[in-house]
Amino acid sequence: MRRKQRNTSSIGQITYGITLKTLVLKTIAFVREQLPAWRDDPNRQNEQSENKLNLQLCKFLDSRARKVFPMVCFYHEEYQTGRRSVDLSASLAESKFIEATTYSIYDSILVLEGKRIPAPSQDREKEYVIGTISGKISGGIQRFKMGLHGAEQDLAAMVGYVQARTPRYWQKKINKWIVQLSSGSVEDDCVWTDAETLKSLTADIQRGIVSYCSRHNRMSGNTIEIHHLWIVMR
Repeated sequence: MRRKQRNTSSIGQITYGITLKTLVLKTIAFVREQLPAWRDDPNRQNEQSENKLNLQLCKFLDSRARKVFPMVCFYHEEYQTGRRSVDLSASLAESKFIEATTYSIYDSILVLEGKRIPAPSQDREKEYVIGTISGKISGGIQRFKMGLHGAEQDLAAMVGYVQARTPRYWQKKINKWIVQLSSGSVEDDCVWTDAETLKSLTADIQRGIVSYCSRHNRMSGNTIEIHHLWIVMR
C-alpha cells in the first residue's frame, strides 16, 4: 500500500522549544521524503555521475525547503577537516538559540555524504564502507569513523543512489563487508565491530525509498549515528 505523503509544513515552522537532535532528525526525515520527488522531477536531467547527482539533489532540497521546511538551507561541498569537503550540508536559515547554544547560519547541523550503489568501478567496490583513491581515504562510513567528515556531529546521513540490483541485496553485501572488517580479515586503520552493520528502519517499495541506521565507534572515542537514505534510481 502506498504511504500517504506527510505534511512537512509544520516541521519548518518550529521556532522554539526544540532540541538539536530533534531538529536534525526532522531534517533527515525531510530529505528522505523528498528523494522520490527529486528522482521523478521531469526537469531533472538523467545523470549517472555521483558529483552531478549530489549537486542536483542539493539544489532540489534547498528549493523545496524554502516552501515546506524554511528553518533549514542546504549547501553543496561543505568544507570539513583540512581541505576535505562533504557532499551536502544543512544549516539554519536564521540564527537560533537551541539548548542554551546559539547556532548561526554558518554552523552545519547535519552533513550528508552521497554514494553511488554500486560503486562506478570494481577497484572501488567497497567504497560505501571503505576505500582509498590516490592515497586519500574515500570510504563513506570510514570517513565518518575517522572524523574526517562530521567531526562535530554525532548524527549524520548518507544518501545512496541505487543504480542496480535491490536495496536488500546491497544491505546484505555492505553488512558482509563490515563483518569482514570486524574479524580483521580486511586491513583498515579503523577498529570495526559487527554491531556496526546497517539495521533496517523504513521501506516504501512502491516509491523506491529505503532507510537504514548504523552506529559506529570513532577513533576519537565517541560514537556517531548514521542514517542511510537509499533511493532506487529507476
